[in-house]
Amino acid sequence: MFDHISVGVRDANTSKRFYDAALKPLGYTCLSQSPGSLGYGAQSAVLWVNEAARPVPADEKSGLHFCFAAPTRDSVDAFHAAALREGGSDNGSPGLRSAYGDDYYAAFVIDPDGYRLEAYCGVAG
Repeated sequence: MFDHISVGVRDANTSKRFYDAALKPLGYTCLSQSPGSLGYGAQSAVLWVNEAARPVPADEKSGLHFCFAAPTRDSVDAFHAAALREGGSDNGSPGLRSAYGDDYYAAFVIDPDGYRLEAYCGVAG
């Protein structure tokens, strides 16, 4: 459905440290970089992180969040740990979410700009 998604951030350098660390365990890397602009993905850039004059204000009640596919439960754990290490905030420790499904294993963080992120693996453990 989507070709790509873009989010606005205050500082691309801060975001690069965060997203490089958090997305690496999931198999995603920075595939494109220019001043103030970062493109992440596996084969092509599908998440663009760009410096913006007025990033969307953080709003935990907005319902907005981005969920990244994770290959394993261990990669969900590593995503969460790396995100916290690089300035993210905990928004739900790694674990099963039985309300979402029997094998729904996920972790939730908030990035340095207030975006809510999730890593999810649906493979039975």
